[in-house]
Amino acid sequence: MRTRPSRAAATESTTDCPNLQTYFSRCNSIRVESGCWMLYERPNYQGQQYLLRRGEYPDYQQWMGLSDSIRSCCLIPQTGSHRLRLYEREDHKGLMMELSEDCPSIQDRFHLSEIRSLHVLEGCWVLYELPNYRGRQYLLRPQEYRRCQDWGAMDAKAGSLRRVVDLY
Repeated sequence: MRTRPSRAAATESTTDCPNLQTYFSRCNSIRVESGCWMLYERPNYQGQQYLLRRGEYPDYQQWMGLSDSIRSCCLIPQTGSHRLRLYEREDHKGLMMELSEDCPSIQDRFHLSEIRSLHVLEGCWVLYELPNYRGRQYLLRPQEYRRCQDWGAMDAKAGSLRRVVDLY
């Protein structure tokens, strides 16, 4: 992944970086040359998250960013299969639904607008707070998430889910 900081030369990253502040203070453009990356607006993989696949992003609006502040990034590992379980209540209780494909609308498919807990069994996923892969994004790695705070959300609002796959 290459970034173009303000009035500076390009910076290149091939691995996870918990603190990009040592390289630049603002990020004006990004080119992802391979793989899928998650960008974070704060150091140590905190704050707003933005999924980027291979391609050119000439400004932060192209990656749905709220500002040109990017402070950490991680390369998302690729797997061949994806599977997760959604639960209507915390601690994996209540109605359980399983997914292995992208879901553009959790409301349309499962008649739920909130997910209280989940368990990622295989692959990495991105949970979006709004339908059609819009709104806040949360990277979900294989593990158990007993409440929405475990994936970094302030509430259980869930609109769509997408598998992280390198489409090229």
